Amino acid sequence: MQDRPTFHELLAAIELFLDEEIVPNTPGARGFHTRVAANAIRTVRRELEAEDEQLAAEWAGLDSLLGLAEQPLGRAALREGIAARNAELCERIRRGEADSGAFSERVRDHVRRTVRDKLSVSNRDLLSRSAS
Repeated sequence: MQDRPTFHELLAAIELFLDEEIVPNTPGARGFHTRVAANAIRTVRRELEAEDEQLAAEWAGLDSLLGLAEQPLGRAALREGIAARNAELCERIRRGEADSGAFSERVRDHVRRTVRDKLSVSNRDLLSRSAS
């Protein structure tokens, strides 16, 4: 873990610089690309802030659908484990196990929660439009 400035402070400073100094003074395509860069930084910051909680929630959801499994240590290993468990869930869906019944409802609930979590990072505007 690093001391100050934190990733949050660094990314916030870059956002502020882009939003207040560069975007207003850069017309045309370069201005557009600068806005895209500022939005990408905001997305990265939200992902860093939410990733641990969202990974744990997705693992727990997969546990409830596929049975308990030992959660891997570390973000990279956890991401790999989630990908493998999602592949297992997809295979069960392809076999028709989620076509109807209680398992089907649980799968839909898990997918809704997971997609909502991902949208809270990648596209908050879309998430807020779909809630209304």
